[in-house]
Amino acid sequence: MGRTLAVTFEPVGRTISITPGQTFLRAAQDAGIDVMATCGGRGRCHSCRIKIVKGSVPPPTIMDTVQLGHDEVREGFRLSCQTAVSSDCAVMVMPPIAEGGHQILSCSHVFRETTSLDSGVEKRLIKAGLPTEEHHQTSDVEEILAALGNGVAGDVPLDLLRKVPALLRDDGGALTVTTFNKRIIDLESGDTTMHRYGMAFDIGTTSIVGFLLDLATGEQLAAVGSLNPQAVYGGDLMSRIAFAQFNAEALKKLQTRVLAAINGFVKEACDKAKVAPAHVYKVVIVGNTCMHHIFLGIDPTHVGLAPYAPSVRSPIVVTARELLVRVNPNAAVCFLPIVAGFVGADTMAVVLATRIYDSPHVRVAVDIGTNGEVVMGSRRKLVACSAPAGPALEGAQIRHGMRGALGAIEKVEIADDVVCGVIGGVPPIGICGSGLIDAVAKMLDAKIVGPSGLLRIEERDVLAPARGDGLVERDGERQCVLAWAAASGHGQDITISQQDIRQLQLAKGAIYSGILMLKKVMGVQDGQIKELMLAGGFGNYINIESAVRIHLLPELPVERIRYVGNAAALGAQMALLSETERNRAIALARSIEHVSLAARPDFQDIFIEAICFPGDEAADMLLSGGA
Repeated sequence: MGRTLAVTFEPVGRTISITPGQTFLRAAQDAGIDVMATCGGRGRCHSCRIKIVKGSVPPPTIMDTVQLGHDEVREGFRLSCQTAVSSDCAVMVMPPIAEGGHQILSCSHVFRETTSLDSGVEKRLIKAGLPTEEHHQTSDVEEILAALGNGVAGDVPLDLLRKVPALLRDDGGALTVTTFNKRIIDLESGDTTMHRYGMAFDIGTTSIVGFLLDLATGEQLAAVGSLNPQAVYGGDLMSRIAFAQFNAEALKKLQTRVLAAINGFVKEACDKAKVAPAHVYKVVIVGNTCMHHIFLGIDPTHVGLAPYAPSVRSPIVVTARELLVRVNPNAAVCFLPIVAGFVGADTMAVVLATRIYDSPHVRVAVDIGTNGEVVMGSRRKLVACSAPAGPALEGAQIRHGMRGALGAIEKVEIADDVVCGVIGGVPPIGICGSGLIDAVAKMLDAKIVGPSGLLRIEERDVLAPARGDGLVERDGERQCVLAWAAASGHGQDITISQQDIRQLQLAKGAIYSGILMLKKVMGVQDGQIKELMLAGGFGNYINIESAVRIHLLPELPVERIRYVGNAAALGAQMALLSETERNRAIALARSIEHVSLAARPDFQDIFIEAICFPGDEAADMLLSGGA
């Protein structure tokens, strides 16, 4: 056995043996110690930073200096994903920015009259007779089936068969039979017909939300949610895929995390509503292709490799027992179909919720998130594409980025001075995605940023003093100060750097290029788009005017752009309450045309146009290296 080194991780106080040359991040992950790695360990953010508190400090890498700056490097801070263990030592895992008060977007629980309550789950109180004569060739189960009638399937799960003898002879043979699509999934003594529930989940890359519904009335009994606990292994899809790539143990870690979260939500929701988990008979889960595969324990490796094909596209229905979901063991766990590649089951839920498939006019649904999707069309034709924006719009990979939580700058005004609106009205500690969009839009208006995205530091002398003074160059990088240290909540300047603007351009360029490409494929002009619907947690909070100003969204009249909340979660609830809607999703998934952006020969030109900000010289400057 080779030589190993002892490394103590604080504040958890665990000492583990590490092979020399292994990175601190990989060693921590292998040992089950949580170290946030938003960029997936590629040295593109500072979330996994550690401080060497005992032992020799390894020399910094170039990415340490870029992400942390010279001051923190001198103080012994390093990126755990870039730093290899070279001696016995102790390190302090630095906590991420505190994000108290972070809100998970739920959805307005409004179902149209056309959504029928036909969940497929039925409960009937019956009184089955007992076999009485030896020469009668019958059985307990046959007597139950005879009492049910109506073509109920005779294949009864084994765990229920074991309950039949006692149930049939208890309470005079009166029992409640629960079926899903005419198959028996539960048997109970007495009358429990009033207890018929289901849960719908939207598993996003960043967050998870769930809803407990009464299947008889459609009433929402509880809503639950939190951040996706897989985020410690990467903030975006490709980071998660890279973590699990050809590695069954890593895949199991990701699956275990999300399953534990779902089971925690089941308990929380049932406790809130005073409902027994055993009376939850149907679960609908939606998510992008990566989240879908991971939850099912399917290797997502090839989803991240060309040609980005999913392992399965068809709808899946399995029992809760098979997936270890802690509801009724025979409950049906239903996954909506996948369109193609990264256009997953969550997109189908958005299609259901927005009813874009039934529109006489061209409409666009844009689900803005870590992995964005765009659907365009009408009742005549629907086309869809994936727009991988990455985590920048969620505040990740941004120098002072954070999620939309207490202390996050969410709004910016630039006149004679820079004025920031902060969530909670407290001193700012960072900037969230909506604040970043608003800030850059106002910086464009104030001529602080040019159309190519370049911070105009050379022209600061001609700007108003309050604007020009905020343009600085630190560690060789251009920055714009939004809040000076004296006014911030942690005694440091809060800035937007040139690299932050580049990350925003790449993120918004992914969404905008998807819209531009679908317009080109369908031959649609802006004037022909009747409505653009913004879905997803992030889309619900952005300033629409600012989003149009930076070309995250096309230049439509503001009244044609509206928020539709968490449409994926709403669509999941519709599929939960209605087998008609779930079957509609199955049919629609076969008819939607998937457009692969990268495979189009004209994509590069469209993407260059999309990452620039509005301005005649933008693309020319960018192509010539001006940014």
